[in-house]
Amino acid sequence: MKLSKAEIHSHVHTLPELRFEDQQLTSYAGSVVLQALFRKLDLKNRLRRCFAHLPEGQVVGYPTICIILVVHIMLGFRRLRDIDRYHDDPVVARTLGLKRIPHVSTICRALQRMDSRSADEVGKLNRDIVLERLEYENLPRVTLDFDGSVITSTRFAEGLAVGYNKQKKGGRSYYPLFCTIAQSAQVLDVQHRPGNVHDSNGAPAFIKSCIDRVRDHLPQAVIESRKDSAFFSDETVSLLASEGVLFTVSVPFERFAELKGIIESRKHWRSFSRDWSYFESWWSPKSWDTEYRFLFYRHRVRIQNKEPIQLDLFAPVVHGYEFRVIITNKQESAKNVLAFHNGRGSQENIFSELKSQCNMDYVPTRRLSGNRVYCLSSILAYNLFKELQMTCMKPARISLRKRPTLWEFSEPRTIRQYILHRAGRLTNPHGQLSLTMSGNSVTMHDFQRYLQPLLNTA
Repeated sequence: MKLSKAEIHSHVHTLPELRFEDQQLTSYAGSVVLQALFRKLDLKNRLRRCFAHLPEGQVVGYPTICIILVVHIMLGFRRLRDIDRYHDDPVVARTLGLKRIPHVSTICRALQRMDSRSADEVGKLNRDIVLERLEYENLPRVTLDFDGSVITSTRFAEGLAVGYNKQKKGGRSYYPLFCTIAQSAQVLDVQHRPGNVHDSNGAPAFIKSCIDRVRDHLPQAVIESRKDSAFFSDETVSLLASEGVLFTVSVPFERFAELKGIIESRKHWRSFSRDWSYFESWWSPKSWDTEYRFLFYRHRVRIQNKEPIQLDLFAPVVHGYEFRVIITNKQESAKNVLAFHNGRGSQENIFSELKSQCNMDYVPTRRLSGNRVYCLSSILAYNLFKELQMTCMKPARISLRKRPTLWEFSEPRTIRQYILHRAGRLTNPHGQLSLTMSGNSVTMHDFQRYLQPLLNTA
């Protein structure tokens, strides 16, 4: 249908008069989707069990405080003070099961009173939700990635320490160790540590606990694991081999001078692409009892020529090689092993989303337990974004060499923009509670896409 210019353009000169009234208006109409998700997971009752050991000496209980933190993070707010932005929002209050959202000071005091057992129980709840999804999907293969990530703070808080900090040198930080699942892009578990520890500090026990939990829920699944050179040790490799886990671990050159001699003495390299070649050998450091499969890779790269060049004639290009070594018990080709190992880079994307879109790098209190609960609330909020999409969508991929996610996930900020941050009005015509939003067809389709599966499985 062709329209004229007069039917499209409008001459607007007058600004509307602004009025601020209590008319049950909401800027977060999409919170009803979170309400349906929480009901499906029975999240409120499960949080009550996490804090059952603490006394009930306050009007707003600890489970309510925790679910407020989860919703606060899912709505995209960072500081606890930002709760004032929506403290009178009727739809957010209904999502939380409250008539009034408590003041910020009440939430801060509750965080400071939480203990280490509270954090442990919230971490267990997060693990259970992730493992229930894996069990429901009955995945034949589960890939576990392990790595640490720095959480920096400018304040003085319990458990912070000065350690390796690439972004803010000399800053105080936590350095938790994470276990993530490549297929669902979720965080299975986290071990909280101060910022002055090595990557591998406490890693063997943490790795074994994660493997055991996955195996309890998926006894028939093949478990794989990828790690960087910080986890290269006889203890870790022997643990993975004894547990029947297929693994790849980067080998640090600086610790084993023998590797340099092995590479220099090698005359014949096998090529599997234009720039990549390799050879393999069964080897182990002298202090180890067992030999493993070591894959030596050579990557042809361009080296910058810093000498004076004749720009008017030509720009010479010098080629060189970069080397890397991977230890593995996988029996696949060297090309597939390298692709599998390189796939662990997707974990950095998980850390990026956790910090930039779920505010995991925020340290709200001076107490370690309260900061642990907040960090776990961030992780729980992130995992719930993935759970929401896995509930409403079918897997879009099969298991590929790099082990990408089986679902085509949208980022948390996309879910907020399209679903959560929608204006609406809460009314009660003829005794029927209604939430009215814009009649935009795309918005209607998005809401039905998420709400219908949640209501059908609730």
